[in-house]
Amino acid sequence: MNILFIHQNFPGQFRHLARYLAAEEGWNVVGLGDARNIRPGHFGERLKVLSYRHEDTPPSGHPYLHGLESRVRRGQAVVRALSAIRQQGFVPGIVCVHPAWGEALFIREVFPHARVLSYSEFYYHSTGADVGFDREYSAETLDDTCRLRLRNVSNLLALSESDRAWSPTRWQAAQFPAELRQKIAVMHDGIDTQAARPADADCSFEWQGRRFSSGDSVITYVARNLEPYRGFHIFMRALPRILAENPHAQVIIVGGDEVSYGRVPAAGGSWRAAMLGELGAQVDPARLHFTGRLPREQYLSLLRVSAAHVYLTYPFVLSWSMLEAMACGCVLVASATPPVQEVIEDGVNGHLFDFFDVGALAHKVGAVLAAQGSHVTMRQAARAAVVSSYDLDTVCLPAQVALLREMAEGVRPGTPQ
Repeated sequence: MNILFIHQNFPGQFRHLARYLAAEEGWNVVGLGDARNIRPGHFGERLKVLSYRHEDTPPSGHPYLHGLESRVRRGQAVVRALSAIRQQGFVPGIVCVHPAWGEALFIREVFPHARVLSYSEFYYHSTGADVGFDREYSAETLDDTCRLRLRNVSNLLALSESDRAWSPTRWQAAQFPAELRQKIAVMHDGIDTQAARPADADCSFEWQGRRFSSGDSVITYVARNLEPYRGFHIFMRALPRILAENPHAQVIIVGGDEVSYGRVPAAGGSWRAAMLGELGAQVDPARLHFTGRLPREQYLSLLRVSAAHVYLTYPFVLSWSMLEAMACGCVLVASATPPVQEVIEDGVNGHLFDFFDVGALAHKVGAVLAAQGSHVTMRQAARAAVVSSYDLDTVCLPAQVALLREMAEGVRPGTPQ
């Protein structure tokens, strides 16, 4: 069976599935991604990776259409690449695509008989989810919300044209229109719980000549980028009290200074600089460590020495890092927001608090640090929750492969196998 994966940052959420199928007999796997994001030689011999070239151009026309225009241009670049792939003799029976950036818009114009599986990650709403949740940084006008509506165009067209779709959490799936929701299977991308696991013995994490060991009062926070969508501002505002009440605590923050979601600070620059400027001398820089992004093994070593791991998010896409922290047996102090509440049961496999309650965050972190030795059962429950519902090898990957095999049985007549 020929299968094509399309993702602007290939492999993206398809990394485990694409590699698994490439190693299996009976599957001929090709990946397609933006040439700027492809890392040559990273995928192995049996997984052929191709690229398309997409350059953003200055938007034109109505302001509501600027984002849509960018998606159409990307879709146009993809359809040209698909035409070239077809001319070279590769015709997929199944296309697996992330539609958010417009790559799914014109697939059926080139491969009308292929079965299409869409990764339905997020459907935007002007109320009730991420937009308008944090009033401090959310001043949406009517123009903003109208423009937001059009962010769903590529998702809606892809889902309407898809044979099946999948979403990583129940809450994320529930954001899509009810009339299309029956197409969406809930399957997480999968967590490698053999790699993300507690240390077998005492372990340590080294940073800039300093060693942090299991048993130390290490508070960890991880995000792809440090920004309000992941509650960075709330966490930083809790630090003066946390550090004052826990004199031995050290805080290690992992994440970049770009913006993945939302806006840059009003004054420009990074959110890290903005929050450090706001707090000033209230935090001791000797106890606050910014690592930037870490290599994976170093990142996992940090999670293993964590005494308290803080995770916050707007009602939005759930981070892999939260589940990986739980798989490593961390004690989570997390925001009571969806889809976090889908995974964490307060007092059982983690602690929840109101996203905006800085005092509650500080109190819960302090309570965790004060009773480190008493959280063995909670650490075990956190890992067990991930292993039972989100494990890559035993839960998620088998479900994904089963869905593809089901789709393969229904490939339309005349589609090359």
